[in-house]
Amino acid sequence: MAVRKLTNQLKGPRFLALITLITTGIGACGTESSKEPTDELYQERHRPQFHFTPPAMWMNDPNGMVYFDGEYHLFYQYYPDDTVWGPMHWGHAISRDLVHWEHLPIALYPDELGYIFSGSAVVDWNNTSGFGDGDQPPLVAIFTYHDPVRGKAGTNDHETQGIAYSVDRGRTWTKFDGNPVLPNVDRHKDFRDPKVFWHEPGSRWIMALSAFDHVQFWASKDLKSWQHLSDFGHQWGAHGGTWECPDLFELTVEGTDEKKWVLLLNLNPGGPQGGSGTQYFVGDFDGTTFSLDESFAETLGQQEAVWLDWGRDNYAGVTWSDVPATDGHRIFMGWMSNWDYAQQVPTHPWRSAMTLPRTLQLKRTAEGYRVTSTPVRELEALRRKSVKLPRQGISESVDVTGLISFPVHMSQVVLRFDKSASPGTDFGIELSNNHGEKYRIGYDGSTNTFYSDRRNAGDNLFSDKFADRIHRAPRENSSDIVEMRLFLDVASVELFADAGETVMTDIFFPTSPFERLVLYSNDGSVNLIDGEVLQLKTIW
Repeated sequence: MAVRKLTNQLKGPRFLALITLITTGIGACGTESSKEPTDELYQERHRPQFHFTPPAMWMNDPNGMVYFDGEYHLFYQYYPDDTVWGPMHWGHAISRDLVHWEHLPIALYPDELGYIFSGSAVVDWNNTSGFGDGDQPPLVAIFTYHDPVRGKAGTNDHETQGIAYSVDRGRTWTKFDGNPVLPNVDRHKDFRDPKVFWHEPGSRWIMALSAFDHVQFWASKDLKSWQHLSDFGHQWGAHGGTWECPDLFELTVEGTDEKKWVLLLNLNPGGPQGGSGTQYFVGDFDGTTFSLDESFAETLGQQEAVWLDWGRDNYAGVTWSDVPATDGHRIFMGWMSNWDYAQQVPTHPWRSAMTLPRTLQLKRTAEGYRVTSTPVRELEALRRKSVKLPRQGISESVDVTGLISFPVHMSQVVLRFDKSASPGTDFGIELSNNHGEKYRIGYDGSTNTFYSDRRNAGDNLFSDKFADRIHRAPRENSSDIVEMRLFLDVASVELFADAGETVMTDIFFPTSPFERLVLYSNDGSVNLIDGEVLQLKTIW
């Protein structure tokens, strides 16, 4: 069948400068660069040091995350001409350890069918598509075409699904000449973000696709011809905005042989703190229909949604496909920003970072099935020095900065508190700098919530929505032992509380990096059972 070859050649002096930036500053995949970081490269103000960021320009949703031949592929929504959203491309990076990343040339460019919106990628092990060359299975990317001209004209059929393939380990991509493989015949205004996986019992590919306010499921034998199967979501979950970036996968319930299906669903607006957010559903999938678990349905009868992350800055996250079963974990990554202010944040010459890669697990709790998130174990490779914090009671505040001989703003902090002596106390950690800026994250016993307070954490004038409230997350765990595991980067915090049962991700922009760490307790005392602060090195 005829195909249309997709060129990867970059054009113009700006692209040459970008490639120079990439190739001179980033080491080989899975290793550290032999060059020391410079002020010009990955040392800019607010640049994350152990989170993935593009070398320059705009980035949003992670796309096409697939594992093949020892490499984790991360594609992402990318606009190479500006630091704000524009005609979407697929940027591309690879890693052998989920920690260090090698930037590769742009994988997919817009063409006459439209911009290249979000999607997924798979290894076509059985060459069902016929794209393989006999030496190895092809990688196939499934993505949304967005036709801006038809969209502006209000046709409501301007989003369709296309595919492309690679037979050289993802280095170059060829678009299928028969695109689009899934036209928008029902004229959904929002018809996008295909997430595809091989369903072994049915011997066919399954696609989860967002259609404005619900998810559609489609099936194919060859990734080219698709049949509509069923819909889900009209009557379930949060509906404050457009449903986007679904993901459907099976997990084993921790400590049992029971298996359930999890459907991730991103929406914007309508998140738990305003703007973007990620909810999920637990149920069963029979190869055609996703049905909600009865106990999970009861939960949704009492609350709007169950959120994967209760912070302001985790959106459009999906999981890697084709991770070997022997590895044993489902790996998630999200875009660490929020559409309420993503295009205004004070970073240059890049905008946006990804969250840390996380392992998702399914637990049966007193409240029902819950998905937990914990940082992938590979991040332990970043650890350097470690400081143990002494067991002590905290009734007001304890400054532990003097115990720490490395930058607090690049660290992992693990704390376990016993709140039994004063169940209603408010406690946590405060980060601050010499500019009088401070950030607090902790637990409020009077409301049984974790919280993140960035109202005084630095620059927030770029948006009146950025620091308009304290972000709160309910705690479902009833234990008196409160565990807080935090990853502190230059301009972000990720909290994994109670073994990942409650997760919060927030970004902030202090005038200078936070350098002081204080433990505090208000309206009572709390006992620090144990604590540790671990230095984390840069990945660049």
